[in-house]
Amino acid sequence: MKYLAAVVLMACAVAHADILPTNGALVVVPAFGEVRHVNDQATAILSVEDIDQDKAAAASRVNQKMKQGLDILKKADPQARLKSAGYYTYPIYPAEPPVVPGQPLPARQPRVPTSWRVSQSVELVTTNLDALPKTVAAAQSVLSLTNVRFGLTPETTRQLEDQRIAATYQNLNERINSIAKAMGRKVGDAVLDTVDFEGSGNYTGSRVEVTGSRVLANATNLRMAPQVAEPSFEPGDTVLNMRLVGKVRFK
Repeated sequence: MKYLAAVVLMACAVAHADILPTNGALVVVPAFGEVRHVNDQATAILSVEDIDQDKAAAASRVNQKMKQGLDILKKADPQARLKSAGYYTYPIYPAEPPVVPGQPLPARQPRVPTSWRVSQSVELVTTNLDALPKTVAAAQSVLSLTNVRFGLTPETTRQLEDQRIAATYQNLNERINSIAKAMGRKVGDAVLDTVDFEGSGNYTGSRVEVTGSRVLANATNLRMAPQVAEPSFEPGDTVLNMRLVGKVRFK
């Protein structure tokens, strides 16, 4: 009898759990949306480097080559934006003799550099992706391509904002419908209480994912080559993500 009583109590508990009331329940629903668009902007970093025992000689050659490279870039792509990305000069010291176990340490001598390394970089930002391989190849006769990446222009990003918001809000509605069905409630019983598009409640954040953006071939570190074959680029595309959090209250 005790066993039967326990079984009956468990069955009643399960049945009670199945009809758990949801009136006034507040449900937090995360939603996600994304928009994919072909990249329409490229940022390339080109640099020149020289090493010489004479610091002034190394700096002079770097300055001359960079000036030539800038002239080439301006002529090849007049609409591109150019910005100096860095300039450094640092000494190169000879290797210190190894320490022999059991032998006294050699007396410290003033370190004298044997040569100097000088380098300068320039950043090129352009939307003329069709001419980019030709532009880079022309500049590589003097400069070296150290990095190239692709993305979206600010104008394109702003144009995609409406689509990104619409896709995220649609996903929110789809999730609310699924949650209402799982709770055995009608969608009409749900009232959207709060929509957090910024994730200010520390629910989540937004991110930008760049895919398919890579260099197939380039002639990096070519020094004063008279002609350089054009590199091959795949601009790829960018996925703009948005995440929001909605609060839904059931009547």
